[in-house]
Amino acid sequence: MSEPEFHRDRREHGGASQRLDDDKLAELAEDERVEAGLDDYNPDEVPPATDPLPPGVPEPQPDVRQGNEYQEERAEIRREEEAGELRDPDPFPPTRYDSD
Repeated sequence: MSEPEFHRDRREHGGASQRLDDDKLAELAEDERVEAGLDDYNPDEVPPATDPLPPGVPEPQPDVRQGNEYQEERAEIRREEEAGELRDPDPFPPTRYDSD
């Protein structure tokens, strides 16, 4: 006998569940495709690449958004927005100008 594929909730009727887990269904479908020979492997089960970079390939630059300076500036902008010190400029010029 095969294992139950989905956890049944006692509050639901005994028939098929009306709310199946989409992630679980996708995982089972991918496993079935591999077992049937339609796919060579399940992409979700492939470990991340750990090989070193080939010679001559530069290391990727670190993400600027993770830096301390960026975080401090972002916090200052949020503070100014909350205090009402920043606002979006009016995209339309005035229709009339004050005459001197």
